[in-house]
Amino acid sequence: MALLKSDNTHYQFNKRTLKYERVEHTWKYHFKRAISVLSLGLIFGAAFFLLFIFTIQSPNEKTLAAENERIGTQYELLSHQLDDAIEILDIIQERDDNFYRVMLEADSIPTALRTGNYDATVRYRQWDDMRTESIVKESSMKMDILNRMLYVQSNSFDELISLAKQSEDKLLHVPAIQPVLNKDLKRTASGYGIRIDPIYKTLRFHEGMDFAAPTGTEIYATGNGTVVSVGWKQGYGNCIVIDHGYGYSTVYAHISKFQKSIRKGIKVVRGDVIAYVGSTGKSTGPHLHYEVRFKGKAQNPQNYYFLDLSPTEYDEMVRISANNAKMFD
Repeated sequence: MALLKSDNTHYQFNKRTLKYERVEHTWKYHFKRAISVLSLGLIFGAAFFLLFIFTIQSPNEKTLAAENERIGTQYELLSHQLDDAIEILDIIQERDDNFYRVMLEADSIPTALRTGNYDATVRYRQWDDMRTESIVKESSMKMDILNRMLYVQSNSFDELISLAKQSEDKLLHVPAIQPVLNKDLKRTASGYGIRIDPIYKTLRFHEGMDFAAPTGTEIYATGNGTVVSVGWKQGYGNCIVIDHGYGYSTVYAHISKFQKSIRKGIKVVRGDVIAYVGSTGKSTGPHLHYEVRFKGKAQNPQNYYFLDLSPTEYDEMVRISANNAKMFD
C-alpha cells in the first residue's frame, strides 16, 4: 500500500476501496522512529570522531611527533658513532692479540670475553614496549659492547705494561716503526699477501710491504739489532738483513746505496739511517721492499708500526695497502 504524508498527517491507500485512508500512528511508532534516528546519528557521530582522532593531529600531538622524529634521528647518529668507535677498538684489539701479546708472550683474549655474552631477551626487555624499541635496543646493546671492550682492553694494557717493564730490552729490539717516514712516501704501494707479480702478471704471495718513495729517500732500522747481511741478493737487488734477537729479523731490499757505516756485524739502533731507496734487482720503480720475520717465518709488517701510527693512521694504511693488489717487485 502506498503511503502519503501531508504535514503531520499520514494517509494510506486502500486497494479494496480504492481510497486513501487516514492512518493514526501510536506512540510506539514514534518512539521507534526516534530511536532509529538517534542511533543513526550516534553512528555517524562516532565515525566522524574516529576520523578526526586518527587523521587530524592536535598541536601537542604534532609537537610530540616532531620530537619523536628528532630523537629517532639522534639515536641513528649515535648508532653510527658507536659503530665507528667499535671499529677502531677492533683494530686496537687485533694489534693487541696479534702483536703486543705475541711479542710479550701473553695469551690472546677470547672474543667472547672482549664483547661479553648478554642475553638480549632479558637484559633489554625494558625497551620492548617502546615505539622506538628497535633502535633504542640496538643502541643500548652497542653501548654495552663498547663499554665491555673498553674495560677488557684497559685491563689488557695494564697487564701488557707490567709485562713490558719486565721486557724493556726486548721492546727496544723488536721492529716497531715504519722503515720510511710518512712524509717521504708517495704511497704504500703494496701490502702483505696475495698480489699480482709486476713482471710475470701472475698471482704470488708477497711476503712484505712495498713503500713507494723517490730514489735516495732515507731508510731507517726499525729496531735495535745486528746487521747480518749487506750486499746483492737475487731478486732483492741491494739488500740489508738485520737480526734483532728474540727471534726477529728484518729485510730491506732494492736499495740504491748503503749508508757508509753499514757493514756486516755492525750494531744499529732503531731510527738509524741504514740505506737509501732505489730500484735495484727485480723492481719496476723506486721503492723499498720491507719484510719482518719471526723465527724465519714472514709476518705482516703492518702489525709492527705501533710506535709510529695512531689507530686512525694505521686503519688508513691498512686500507690503502689492501687496495693495491699489484706489487713493485
